Amino acid sequence: MMIDLAVIQRVQATLVERKNAEPESSYVAGLYAKGTDAICKKIAEEAAETIMAAKDGDRLHLVWEVTDLWFHSMVLLAQFGLSVDDVIFELRRREGISGVDEKKSRKPG
Repeated sequence: MMIDLAVIQRVQATLVERKNAEPESSYVAGLYAKGTDAICKKIAEEAAETIMAAKDGDRLHLVWEVTDLWFHSMVLLAQFGLSVDDVIFELRRREGISGVDEKKSRKPG
């Protein structure tokens, strides 16, 4: 199965659009209005729910929670003017590199 990049691009475009929307107009606009700390808190919550779904062995629930985690990660990227393209670029850069070697190559701090 191929990844549907079009759906990711549409979601990303909507997230960028919502950055300038009135906070009352949508969930995402409200989240942006609350700031980075609120977005990070939501990601932590979704990560914990992802872990719990995995530990329960509930495959469908796991998909739902990972979807929420990815979505909120995309919100955070947009908060900083970044996009899924930036993540894809980094995945391509790391492709074929040992995880151990990649970690060693990172600059401290």
